[in-house]
Amino acid sequence: MAAVGSVDVELLVIGWLQAKLGDNATVRDELDNNLLNELPTVQVEGVGGGDDGFRLDRALVDINIYAATRAEAIELAARVHGLLLSELRGTATDAAVIGSVSTASRPAARPYENTALRRVGGTYQIHSHPVS
Repeated sequence: MAAVGSVDVELLVIGWLQAKLGDNATVRDELDNNLLNELPTVQVEGVGGGDDGFRLDRALVDINIYAATRAEAIELAARVHGLLLSELRGTATDAAVIGSVSTASRPAARPYENTALRRVGGTYQIHSHPVS
């Protein structure tokens, strides 16, 4: 049996969202100096969470949307929010089962130092366990 914490939820969400969004957005974990040429970008970062010490991982995942306009960022953030809450829940991969997804902080505008783009982000709690 795989140990608690053996599921890389960040990597799982990146691959899952990229498949759902297709060529309409770039999904990644880290930003680079080419961000303005890769809009819109969805950044997925694990920011903590907890576990039950046995199998259940309760990861907190921060998702930031970077787009050319506030309206585009808000629209994509709403789409990602809907996908996570309605389609990720109950998903199984070769490595993990997603038991539930909940919103810790709804998508909202977040400051960003580059005035040529806009950032909207939310935080989600994703309960998962490794496939036995």
